[in-house]
Amino acid sequence: MAKHVVQTDAAPAAVGPYSQAIATDGGKTVYLSGQIGLEPATGELVSENFEGQVRQAFANMQAVIEAAGGSLASIVKLTLYLTDISKFASANAIMADIIPQPFPARSTIGVASLPKGAQFEVEAIIVI
Repeated sequence: MAKHVVQTDAAPAAVGPYSQAIATDGGKTVYLSGQIGLEPATGELVSENFEGQVRQAFANMQAVIEAAGGSLASIVKLTLYLTDISKFASANAIMADIIPQPFPARSTIGVASLPKGAQFEVEAIIVI
């Protein structure tokens, strides 16, 4: 699958590690449900630490993507949910460390709460 960055100066530039939009050349589209920082073996949050939860949520997402036959490079759209939007920069840094370029399109939403008291959730759309 080839991903092509869609970028225009007629819209604001990305303020973090993401693309304005991503176009693809065909393939199978897979819509992933949100993942929080649960330890797969226990079903409990990996820690109370925000960064630990973010890394675990991305690891969980990666496992689902690989089960679908894709890789992190297959991601065309991410949605991040944070219970504390002031931790936006921290989530950006972790995402930039994990997700390969070109970065997918992305939305980030501040929410009041998440399941199991999680501080972070990520969902994705991939094309394989």
